[in-house]
Amino acid sequence: MFKKLLASVGVGAAKVDTQLEKDQFIPGETVHGKVVIQGGDVEQSIDSIHIFLMTEAIREVDDKKVKEKVALQKYPIADQETIKEGETKEIPFSIQLPYHVPASHGRLPIWFETGLDIPMALDPEDRDPIKIAPHPYIDQVLQALESHLGFHLRKVEMEYSKRYGYVQEFEFAPGGEYRSYLDELEAIFFLHEDRIDVMLEVDRRARGLGGLFAEALEMDEIRAKVSFTDQELNGSLETVARKLQQTIDQYKK
Repeated sequence: MFKKLLASVGVGAAKVDTQLEKDQFIPGETVHGKVVIQGGDVEQSIDSIHIFLMTEAIREVDDKKVKEKVALQKYPIADQETIKEGETKEIPFSIQLPYHVPASHGRLPIWFETGLDIPMALDPEDRDPIKIAPHPYIDQVLQALESHLGFHLRKVEMEYSKRYGYVQEFEFAPGGEYRSYLDELEAIFFLHEDRIDVMLEVDRRARGLGGLFAEALEMDEIRAKVSFTDQELNGSLETVARKLQQTIDQYKK
């Protein structure tokens, strides 16, 4: 009885350790691994085992920006398990990363968080950081903007948008010919299996009195959408850059 009481507050209780085959992935990739449960000093029942894909995002609350943890996906791994005293159980799993998982740009943390749901006890947890490379489709667009159109990636943040929910926003400083009439360019990517949709926010530089009024009222920001098929993205970088340029150039005036 005393051992059960201690286990209920985490002393001598079961422990969980998620082991991944690797820790670097791309969006949409399948993750293989196993959940290892080590029994404690007393037998315990487990209602469920789950893995959360986690990150952090900025949300505006009462005109202040706050950072919060965000669960991007929940994966049920198993349920109704019993772990005996001192027993070790290994539960293999294969889970697929969503296409909307953000890339590991800057200091953005991304991790898997594994939890055991144990009745009347402190639930054991395990945290495993991972790295996510940009999806090849996104990488093509980023390369086109930087190497062909002269934009410089300035900041990448995960933010909450009332329109889109949690999104990763890429902010670019204009270079070359765009420096004279743009303040910045922001891009949000929406991945699909056969294409990518790119939402661009074009922030035009203020020109004259009318431009200053527009900038003060945030009317100088224009949103545009450009889509690329998998055939376009698997083609030449020049084709991708040309389509982006045609979209952005509509807002020169």
